[in-house]
Amino acid sequence: MEHGGDLLSYEGCYDGELIDYSSNINPLGPPKGLEKIIIDSFKNLEAYPDIKYRRLKDSVANYLNCNENNVIVGNGAVELIDNFIILANRVIVCTPSFLEYEKRSIIHGKEVIRVPYNSDFTIDILDIGNKIEKDDLLILGNPNNPTGLRIDKIELIMIYNMVKKAEAYLLLDEAFFEFCSMDYDSIELFRQTNYENLGIIRAATKFFALPGIRLGYGCTSRELADKINNIELPWSVNSFAEAAGNFIFNDKQYIDDSKRYIENERKNMYQELSKLSNIIVFPTETNYILIKLLKWNEEYVFNFFLHRGIVIRKCSSFVDLPEGYIRVAIKDRENNIKLIRIFKELESI
Repeated sequence: MEHGGDLLSYEGCYDGELIDYSSNINPLGPPKGLEKIIIDSFKNLEAYPDIKYRRLKDSVANYLNCNENNVIVGNGAVELIDNFIILANRVIVCTPSFLEYEKRSIIHGKEVIRVPYNSDFTIDILDIGNKIEKDDLLILGNPNNPTGLRIDKIELIMIYNMVKKAEAYLLLDEAFFEFCSMDYDSIELFRQTNYENLGIIRAATKFFALPGIRLGYGCTSRELADKINNIELPWSVNSFAEAAGNFIFNDKQYIDDSKRYIENERKNMYQELSKLSNIIVFPTETNYILIKLLKWNEEYVFNFFLHRGIVIRKCSSFVDLPEGYIRVAIKDRENNIKLIRIFKELESI
């Protein structure tokens, strides 16, 4: 299982409707009113999208509170990650992390340097410092997938200064940013640097519950933005995604409600799962939880949940994460109660 969300592969394994705990999507669904916006944009399908995405970039700039010249957009966060990789010499990834960092690097013929996280899933800054060279690209999940941890603010500043001194580049994958507590905002934190040697990527996929739209966006230096604009595929952001991007960032009530809802469910799920004796539940700052299995292998647990209508994420495909880990999303209260009930049933066997 390289990615979550692949329910089609398991539809014959359960008679009812499967509940997807393998993908980490906002359980509140997309912002209200978006459906009408998408329907109304149907009339624009006879014309090409704006190849420079001017209105969309203006919307993103207002949302991120950055200059429009610093904004980049793409067909999901993965396309933007891919574009940064194209510009790099070597790629440094901390493991375990999102599989596409390494996969896209190999496809583009880049040498991949792995730096394992510490045993508590914090970053080994010293090891990175010993390996990073000029024009390398260091990719860090913030928060990281599958561990769910954000980078400490002071450590992030240290890492950025180290990368810049090496004349390398730092790419922060912040696809889950909005789910986290607002102890700091990377875009605000690095505004005075003009984002030199830095890219910060986010996406509509997770928080705005729009994986089918494929809209990634972010902030970088004007120099890097120009380079990415020169290599990106033309019209990679379609008219529906553009219409969505011009709408969703303005719904402040939806954003606040989603943050509050996930925070409450995260706290409740973590507390309930931590009461179980045959698993280790790792702290998380986002909308999914990494779990270590102490009594069963992950294939057995995966099938146990599948036969009860829930698809969880097996984690053996993550580099440097041994067999015996799973990841579960944080969803609505009713389904979270069902998930916890199945865990208790599993423990009673």
